[in-house]
Parts: sequence; structure tokens; C-alpha cells
Amino acid sequence: MAGRMQLAVSTLYDDNQSLITDIRKAFSVLKGIAVDLERDKQFDQVKEIEGAALELLAAFNEVSYFSSTIQQIGASYVPPSNNERIFLSCGCRDVEKLTDFGKLIEEGIARFKSQSTSQPQNHPLFRQFKEAIWNVHHAGQPMPGDEQEEIVMTSTQCNLLNTRCPISGKPVDELDNPVRSMDCKHIYEKKAIMHYMKHNKQLKCPAAGCPKILVPNRVVCDPLLLVDIEELRSRSIRASDTNVVEDCTEID
Repeated sequence: MAGRMQLAVSTLYDDNQSLITDIRKAFSVLKGIAVDLERDKQFDQVKEIEGAALELLAAFNEVSYFSSTIQQIGASYVPPSNNERIFLSCGCRDVEKLTDFGKLIEEGIARFKSQSTSQPQNHPLFRQFKEAIWNVHHAGQPMPGDEQEEIVMTSTQCNLLNTRCPISGKPVDELDNPVRSMDCKHIYEKKAIMHYMKHNKQLKCPAAGCPKILVPNRVVCDPLLLVDIEELRSRSIRASDTNVVEDCTEID
């Protein structure tokens, strides 16, 4: 029973991660369309795209809550035997005999929603979306509402926790085989981190100041990592194009 449960959880989680990856890709496509429309001064259409982006972000959050719930149930569920009563450490109610997994999933999703305090408009993905549009005509200027430098810096960050491998020092968008810790979210070159884990007994994350312990089977190339790296490359290209335009303006 336990083995079948873990297989089911793993399958559901993998399928859900693929959906999350597809949503992220669709979000990037929307962002590109909005930038092109902003460049052509089609402002009404940009607003429509913004609305679609918020709807897509809501779907992204729902799928993310589902993934987190599936992981939590899989890690804490113990199948009941006979009339034995059990308690799920994930915080759900007692269950007896047959488990109502639909109910557990509903409760888990509701719990993750209640723990989320951020508004969709302040989600990092949407802030990057808004920033990309804003930079079409106002590159280098803070967006309206970003009155503090700290907030402005946060809005310009990508979804990657580190942009260089803490072992090799190589930029993550130049790594041949990037992997990410599922626990601390730091990114490494696979060959470098595997060598590190093989020769270090404590397995502490090599990123400066990170207290997390690495688990070998949780240092992987998750589906979103490649999407995040591609977005980083796109941001670098846009920044480079902006600098070229500024240089040409100065020459004129």
C-alpha cells in the first residue's frame, strides 16, 4: 500500500509540475506580446493582456497549491489497518478505515491559500511582467509605487536564488547541466555539486550563509529550472538591447 501510495503521489506531482512549466511558458509568451504591444503604443490591448496574465497567475497559484498539498500528503500519510485510527501529521483531521483523499486535498489547498498573504499584483512573476512593459518607454526609471530602493531592486530580480554556481563560480545561464536543491533552491553545476557531495560528509549547501543540508536525490533539474534560466537569458538580452539604444542616442 505504501509503495503504491508513493508511486501515485510521484506521478501526480510530476504531471502537475509539467502543467506548472507550461503555465510559466505561457506567461512568458504573454509578457512578450505585451511588450510588443506597448512598443507599438497599443495601450488598451496591453491592459487586456495584463488581465489575462493575472488570470493565468491565479491558475499558476492553484496548481502550485495542489503540488504542495500532494507532496505533504505523500510525506505524512500512513495507511490505516483494520479499525486502527491514525492522525496525519500534515494537520488534517483523524481518519478511520478508507481515507477521503479528495477531502484531504481540498483541506490542504485551502490551508496553503490561507497561508499566502501576497496579492496577485505583488507576485514576482507579475511584477516582472509589469516591469518588462514599463521598461519599453521608461528604462532605468522606478515603476509607479516603487518609492523605496529596496522594492525596486526586488522587482528586478529573477526567480533564481543565485545567478552563479557557488562551487565553480560559473553563471547559471552558462551551465552545461544545471541542477537545483529542492530544499534551499540554490543552483549548481551538476558535476561540481555531485563531486562536492561525494567528498563532504556533512553535505551542507556550499552557498555562503545557507544552513540547509543537501539530500542527493533532491538535487535535480526540476522542470521550472530550465524555464527560469531561459527567462534570465531573455532579461539579459533585453538589458543589452537597451544599453545599445542608449549608446546610439548618446552618439546622435
